[in-house]
Amino acid sequence: MINKENIKQESIAGRIVLIILLLAIVAAGAFTVINMKNGSGPKDSSTGQGINNKKETVFAVTVTEALNGKIKDLLELNGGVIPDSSVDLYPDNSGKLSKLYVELGDYVRKDQLIAEVDPSRPGMSYTANPVKAEISGTITRLPFDIGATVGPQTPIATVGRLHKLQVRTYIPERFISRIRMGMKANLTFESYPGEVFPAVVTEVNPVVDEVSRTLEIKMDLVEKNSRIKAGMYAKISLITEEKDHIVRIPTDCIISRFGDSFVFVMDGENKVIKRIITTGIQINGISEIAKGLEAGEKVVYQGQTLLDDQAPVKVVRTIQPLK
Repeated sequence: MINKENIKQESIAGRIVLIILLLAIVAAGAFTVINMKNGSGPKDSSTGQGINNKKETVFAVTVTEALNGKIKDLLELNGGVIPDSSVDLYPDNSGKLSKLYVELGDYVRKDQLIAEVDPSRPGMSYTANPVKAEISGTITRLPFDIGATVGPQTPIATVGRLHKLQVRTYIPERFISRIRMGMKANLTFESYPGEVFPAVVTEVNPVVDEVSRTLEIKMDLVEKNSRIKAGMYAKISLITEEKDHIVRIPTDCIISRFGDSFVFVMDGENKVIKRIITTGIQINGISEIAKGLEAGEKVVYQGQTLLDDQAPVKVVRTIQPLK
C-alpha cells in the first residue's frame, strides 16, 4: 500500500525547494542591479574600467564659413519704359478727323502740322481746324483713323521725346519711407536675358495715389542704349540699403525658436555650441549677422535640426561660402 504520509511529506519538501530557488533568482537579480549602480558591473579586461553599454549619438553635418563682405537690401518691382516728356495733342473744336499728316514713329518738330479736323455741320461749312505739335519729338500714339469723330476732350496724337527714356514704377505705401532721390537700381528686360542695365531714381511723386495707395517714381538709365524702347516691360531691383564690412551667412543656417534666432558653431573638430544671434538684412538667401558671430567661424549649414548645445558631430562636407 502507498504510504499517504510519505507522499504528503515529499510534496511539502518539493514546494520548499521551489521557493528556495525562486528566492535565489530574485536575490541574484537584485545583486546585479546594485553592482551596476555602484559601478562594479562588467569591466574592460585591459583597463579594469566598467564598460558603458550606452553609445553616444554623433550627428553628421555640413558646415560653411561666415564671411565678411557687403549686402544689399532690395525691392523687387515691375515697371515700364516711357519717354521723359510726352504731350497729348487736342483739336480746338469737335468734328471729323479729315486729314492725318504723320504716321506712328514719325519725328516732328514743334508747330509742325499733325492733322486737320473738319467742324462742319449739315448745311454749314467751316474752315478745317489744324492740330500742331506742341513739342519736337516722335509720334508715339495715333488712336484715331481718318473719318473718326473727335473733340477737345480727346487727344488725337501723342508726341514723346524718345532721345531720353525713363522707367516708371509704383511703390506700395508701406515701402515709401525707404525711397529717396538718387537711389540705384538694376533693370532687366525679357528681350535681353542675362543683361543688367543700371538706373538711378530721378523723380519721386510727392503725393500718394489715394486709390492704389502707391507712390510713382521715375528712373533714368545711367547709359543711353538704343536697344531700349519706349513701352518695354522692365523688372526692377531697387537698392534701398547697402552695407559693407558685415558678417554674412546663408539664411538656411539660422534656426528660430520661441522668439530667438541662433546658429550652431563648430567648437573644435567634433563638437558644436549653440550661439544666439541678431540678424539684419536678409535677401536672396543671405543674412546679415549684426551680433553673435565673427567672420571666419564655421557654421552648421545642414544637419542642425536635431542638434543641441555641446552636441557631438562629424563634419561630412564643407561647402564654399557664398560670395
